Amino acid sequence: MSMENPAKPLEGRVAVVTGASSGLGEASAEHLAELGAKVAVLARRAERLEELVARIGKNGGRAIAFTADVTEAEEVQAAADQVEAELGSADLLFNNAGVMLPAPIEELRMDRWRMEIDVNVTGLMNTIGAFTPQLVRAAAERGVADLINTSSIGAQNIFPNFAVYSGTKAYVSHLSRHLRVELGPKNVRVCAIEPGIVGTELQDHVTDESALQWLSGSRKTMQWLTPQDIARTIGFIATQPPRVNLQQVTIMPTGQTS
Repeated sequence: MSMENPAKPLEGRVAVVTGASSGLGEASAEHLAELGAKVAVLARRAERLEELVARIGKNGGRAIAFTADVTEAEEVQAAADQVEAELGSADLLFNNAGVMLPAPIEELRMDRWRMEIDVNVTGLMNTIGAFTPQLVRAAAERGVADLINTSSIGAQNIFPNFAVYSGTKAYVSHLSRHLRVELGPKNVRVCAIEPGIVGTELQDHVTDESALQWLSGSRKTMQWLTPQDIARTIGFIATQPPRVNLQQVTIMPTGQTS
């Protein structure tokens, strides 16, 4: 971690952000670049990624884009190899790609269950598999690396019709606790962030009527978190002294009570 430039505390670090074409990933990539990191952004939407890279460059940062579907292990591994070749070993991974498709369990929407599990669990593991060797190497060389996984308040609390989504996020949180124990002795910090409701494209994919009513009602009664709120939290986690690991960070809108 650079101590020479307090305005750029992540200078010299290499950050990878998945799900970077919108929402938490997009905002976090921009913020990490502002803090001085070189940023590799991964998502399926190439055009959105190119716009993000151009914006980061215009603001004085450095970013490169990789079009990849996290559910395809070969695509993620190819991107990981390119990141290492072009930027060096990644020492910060914000493992953020995810989908939320609520529905009553009795509707038997196996297509939605499968997509949530494929992206939120398998995609997460594909990314961990591709980048963990780099994180371990980078931590050995530089003294610290960060693996930050996006979970959800759904990992803790009960939301009707969100059972499968919440189950995938409980997996993320519990996996992260185990990985911290495995990787912490190697100077790789592991954190699960568990946001409450954030205004992103995630809600755009919701079609379940009761979930839509809840979302609509909550927007009228409280101020949702913004992607920038999460981005600043990611920056805070990554700029802590190497001895400090925030294992689990729950971030709630002030007005959200469940």
